Amino acid sequence: MINRILIRIKVLQMVYACYQSGGVDIKVAENELLLSLRRSYDLYYYFLLLIVEVTRLQERRLETRKNKYRPSEEELSPNMRLIENRFARQVQANEVLRKYVKEHGISWVNESDFVKQMLEQILESDIYRAYLENAEDSYETDREFWRSVFRKLICGNAALEEALEDMSIYWNDDVDIIETFVIKTIRRFDESAGSKQELLPMYKDEEDREFAVTLFRQALLHGNEYRERISQHLKNWESERVANMDLVIMQVAIAEIMYFPKIPISVTLNEYIDAAKYYSTPKSSTFINGILESVILDFKKEKSLLKE
Repeated sequence: MINRILIRIKVLQMVYACYQSGGVDIKVAENELLLSLRRSYDLYYYFLLLIVEVTRLQERRLETRKNKYRPSEEELSPNMRLIENRFARQVQANEVLRKYVKEHGISWVNESDFVKQMLEQILESDIYRAYLENAEDSYETDREFWRSVFRKLICGNAALEEALEDMSIYWNDDVDIIETFVIKTIRRFDESAGSKQELLPMYKDEEDREFAVTLFRQALLHGNEYRERISQHLKNWESERVANMDLVIMQVAIAEIMYFPKIPISVTLNEYIDAAKYYSTPKSSTFINGILESVILDFKKEKSLLKE
């Protein structure tokens, strides 16, 4: 689930932090990198658990209203469609989710105000209104309801992002990516799988974990060498005047080119140029592209193993 886009972002952040701190034990920093990636995976489960918590809150609300001293007709016979949603019930019963939540202490208990706010937003939405009016009462309808809720009410939700910032410092740049994986997971759910529905693993395979560790270590271990390469192509620029993040982006990109020859150079360049658009200055992507292309030309003259 943790793809290489997210891995590259985390490596960039960690290498930048190492330079800002003025030096750090690589093994300690490596453990911090892996912890950061683990916390990204936690976020995936937080999103799935949010479905459960919103459903539980609505169930408690309806029960409280039903037990009032003088409940109204509507309170005695409320619309139960949201709390009887088959997909939400399946998520709640999921064995992998329940085990992970228990082992890692994942909970929305300290963010009850946000869960309440989320429920209100859902109940007042056109999505919920259309769901109640839909004559088709099926598992597919229930699943599509929650997929629409995620796509239109949870993705890009400023209140959610604020709540997540308070919950973990690791999630500042993870939310958008993890949300896409949650939507994919919802789409993959099958009623016949019941509580044994598979969820996405932390890594697609062991190679991705090794990619993270190797990329980070090589970017740091050969940092001086790579920065010397970069400085040779700065021309009218003094290295001290180049944005620190620009240097880090180029440094990590070179490490990837050198130690992962199976990844096409064009793919590596595009990934780090895109990263520059978000993590550095407005002109950085063009600047970084030019410098890296010059460095790559040097490598091609020296090493025949470099491939497009």
